[in-house]
Amino acid sequence: MKVAIVGVSGAVGQEFLRVLDERNFPMDELVLFGSKRSAGSKYTFRGKQIEVKLLQHNDDFKGVDIAFTSAGGGTSLEFAETITKYGAVMIDNSSAFRMEKDVPLVVPEVNPEDAKDRPRGIIANPNCTTIQMVVALKAIEKISHIKKVHVSTYQAASGAGAAAMDELYEQYRQVLAGEEVTVDKFAYQLAFNLIPQVDVFTDNGYTKEEMKMYNETRKIMHSDIEVSATCVRVPSLRAHSESTWIETERPISIEEAREAFANGEGLVLQDNPAKKEYPMPLFIAGKDPVYVGRIRKDLTNENGLTFWTVSDQIKKGAALNAVQIAEYLIKEKNI
Repeated sequence: MKVAIVGVSGAVGQEFLRVLDERNFPMDELVLFGSKRSAGSKYTFRGKQIEVKLLQHNDDFKGVDIAFTSAGGGTSLEFAETITKYGAVMIDNSSAFRMEKDVPLVVPEVNPEDAKDRPRGIIANPNCTTIQMVVALKAIEKISHIKKVHVSTYQAASGAGAAAMDELYEQYRQVLAGEEVTVDKFAYQLAFNLIPQVDVFTDNGYTKEEMKMYNETRKIMHSDIEVSATCVRVPSLRAHSESTWIETERPISIEEAREAFANGEGLVLQDNPAKKEYPMPLFIAGKDPVYVGRIRKDLTNENGLTFWTVSDQIKKGAALNAVQIAEYLIKEKNI
């Protein structure tokens, strides 16, 4: 098994190294690729130093079985043919292919079998906010069809990359030191603030991030589900939170919902208000599952249910999800 990581120097690329090692992913060789800026640098993996190759249009992907790509949509579009030419399965973390009809969009806890039908040799990793939401939705969908979702996201700085995390640290330092605040990665200062914009606005007033949650959820769940999202950047470092309201075809009791979440694949139930137990990003950063709490009946609709989820979006929302797709294909002998 020969594995490649494209875009290894970024936050998700570095997470790929950690996740592959943590999960003892079965491989004989790992090849790393990057831009001119990162080519030549070295990373240690399982005690061995590996030099980053320059990503080029050549035969470097000959013999590669799985290529995890996380170098941005433009790079994925440009190099997809080069990467897949000799049969490598490209598991892409960008938004480039997510809504293409002939590219499966996969969350292993929800629709793993879709990964088997990949005419272009490409599997798309969904948006991080979509991934954590559909893992939770799947548990309820099993007991009653979900018709509508209203969701507000509370997205950590790390969703915009490692440099954005550094900027948040620096902004807090600058504010506390009475210095002028540097603003580069976000539209406004994020420290001591919330920004109700993630990605650019579209013609309907929703951002691209919000529309991703609408479109991707329908594709992953093969459903007529309607999703209305408001995505907010918050000054936490890592792990996204979501407040989700759903309307199901029949009323679901709190007990039923708790049982569904407790038994749901990839979920951890953390819901004990009496003891102030609920998921928070501070304690969930670096962990694999999606955590669920604050489960309540909606007060305005008998078929409504409200809950809160937190998940590490660099891990489950990116690298881990992609690695789980690869693990599924290996288990199914489909690679």
